[in-house]
Amino acid sequence: MRQAQKKKEKDKVAIVLMLAFCIIALTSIFTVKANIDKVNKTKDVPVSENAGTEEPSDSGSQKSDAASQVSGKVPTVDSIDSEPAVSNFQFPVKHENAQVTNPYSMDKLIYSVTLDQYMTHCGVDIEAPEDAQVVAVADGTVTAVYEDDRYGTSIEITHPGDIVSVYSNLSTAEMVETGDVVSGGQIIGGVGSTGLFESLEPAHLHFEMLKGGAYVNPGDFIKF
Repeated sequence: MRQAQKKKEKDKVAIVLMLAFCIIALTSIFTVKANIDKVNKTKDVPVSENAGTEEPSDSGSQKSDAASQVSGKVPTVDSIDSEPAVSNFQFPVKHENAQVTNPYSMDKLIYSVTLDQYMTHCGVDIEAPEDAQVVAVADGTVTAVYEDDRYGTSIEITHPGDIVSVYSNLSTAEMVETGDVVSGGQIIGGVGSTGLFESLEPAHLHFEMLKGGAYVNPGDFIKF
């Protein structure tokens, strides 16, 4: 009798659990189906409709007009005016056999025979016979005559436009003095071998140019 009663209680519990499981299963099915329907509806909507398609308001057009007015006030620079005047500068060595042996190279390393290492080169080396004429590349004022620890006897000439030309490794600098006004093509010295950093190379002019105090490629101003 007791066993029969226990069995009935167990059957009741099993039935309750089965009903609860069925309810949970049905609820899950309906929830999943509803989510799938939402996803399908979203996929059916064109991309252009999902993106904002509001008509521009008056305030938006006013902002664009204001931006146009501001941009119109920004000064523009003519690229032609900013280009260096190559025709105003001439080759710094007067000799038919003068040739460039080491180019200007500040963005990559080149080999130095004297120092036996790769390094940047802030100027242009122009090889020519000893004492070949070195001339001013353009009109200007001699602003320095000195002995450079690396490149030897040197002359600095300042030109209009905040441009400076430097002539180093000279055989002599006695033809000009600081403060002299020189003309383009005027002889100022001779090709030499006084530079310590390039002493194992043949006689040449180590030529540099600066604009605004920074090294620039002489090839931007002179046809080599």
